[in-house]
Amino acid sequence: MEARALKIHPDDDVAVLLSPAIASGTHVRIGTTDYYTDQAIPSGHKIALRALAAGEVVRKFGQPFARTTQAIAPGHWLHTHNAKTMLGANEAYEYVPYNPPPSPRPAGEFRGYLRADGKVGIRNELWVLCTVGCINKMAETVAREAHAKLAGKNGIDGVYAFTHPYGCAQLGGDLQQTRRLIAALAAHPNCAGVLLMGLGCENNALMDQVAAFRVADQNRVRYFSAQEVSDEIGEGVRLLSELAEIAAKDVRTPQPLSKLVLGMKCGGSDGFSGLTANPLVGVLSDRLAAAGGVSVLTEVPEMFGAEKLLMQRAADEPTFHAIERMINDFKDYFRKYKEPISENPAPGNKAGGITTLEEKSLGCIQKGGALAPIAHVLGYGEPLAPHPKPGIALAYGPGSDVVSCSTLAGAGAQLVLFTTGRGTPFGTCAPTFKISTNSGLAQRKPGWIDFDAGRLVEEGIPLETLADELLDLVIQAASGEYFTKAEQNGCREIALFKDGVIN
Repeated sequence: MEARALKIHPDDDVAVLLSPAIASGTHVRIGTTDYYTDQAIPSGHKIALRALAAGEVVRKFGQPFARTTQAIAPGHWLHTHNAKTMLGANEAYEYVPYNPPPSPRPAGEFRGYLRADGKVGIRNELWVLCTVGCINKMAETVAREAHAKLAGKNGIDGVYAFTHPYGCAQLGGDLQQTRRLIAALAAHPNCAGVLLMGLGCENNALMDQVAAFRVADQNRVRYFSAQEVSDEIGEGVRLLSELAEIAAKDVRTPQPLSKLVLGMKCGGSDGFSGLTANPLVGVLSDRLAAAGGVSVLTEVPEMFGAEKLLMQRAADEPTFHAIERMINDFKDYFRKYKEPISENPAPGNKAGGITTLEEKSLGCIQKGGALAPIAHVLGYGEPLAPHPKPGIALAYGPGSDVVSCSTLAGAGAQLVLFTTGRGTPFGTCAPTFKISTNSGLAQRKPGWIDFDAGRLVEEGIPLETLADELLDLVIQAASGEYFTKAEQNGCREIALFKDGVIN
């Protein structure tokens, strides 16, 4: 039996197995060299291309990603049993000006809802947000009853409650962090009107949360404390009906691609993530920046070990230093809780072929393309300005799927492109578009996956051709002509980033 494997970069010391799992003794031809494996190797895992001594640095994507813990012969499996991370102390970085090459401006437009602040929504929804977790179930009941009454009528796409467990006894910066994210969601362009529900005795007091809102059209905001009304369900539905009358006047109009903000996320990554889906959405990031739009990346721990590749594309020196602070501050966050900064990747990532956090990061950051400048660095819960500079925005947040997608929505992403090799049904408050890294997943889970990027290696379809196809579908989703599988399945939720004391 002969298997297929791919050497990604000329400087690489490993190749990635493209074929299904192979048995010991399998013949693998990589370039013009023949290898014979000494043990079974799973699909998506790495094969050593040369003799590696113990303690030697190993390269993939042309970059160092691991150090061997024992000698490895050519053709042998390289993974967690014989290689480890090299991550350690915070680093100092040197700024070098970036001059991005000129890129052709892609044609195209979508049909969206122009909001009072100049942002554009791709859905016309009413959202119920909560000051505190104590009111969650009541909020869900309000949204459910209002959805049954209002959804699909007069241009209202739906009514949804986005709940969380915090706000009761939070203190200090942790409370402010919760408040910022809720305020950012209230101003999200897909939200045509927001109802804020409070209980009445929480630390995240109702009027403090309202004061944090930056919704351009205050006529689209309603709020109340449940302790102060006799029928919180009836009151909530009544207020949402008022908002629906206002939102019913909203209409889709042609909008340029420069008005799109795409969130870029990978979850359940595997050995194909950095070969197929992540480079594919990276092409969209470069195209969107050329059109004047913005792609947002978060998952700061999944930049560790690859951050220099982002820093070298900083639009200016202040942005460079902001990236530096973001990376080192997040490393300090791990150390504050006495956790190793290299704890990622997760068990599923390792099963899929990812050995170290550096390897995962090198694949992860490809979602940000290769050309677009890093134009923004956002704090947690900080939204983009209504008319941001084109390029890539980095948003402070962890790698956790639900938390990081909520972070992307808080930054203003109208649509999240979520690449996955293992699969997940999850969706956040913004439409969450799933892209499989391998065709097997797309075939097993057609109810989860919106687009199969595995065809890049399975069928040999050129990257630019797949990018054209994906962009067309993204424009359809942004125009309300396609609803993501997560939306169709009712998978919509948020999670907040918790970092502090609860009293």
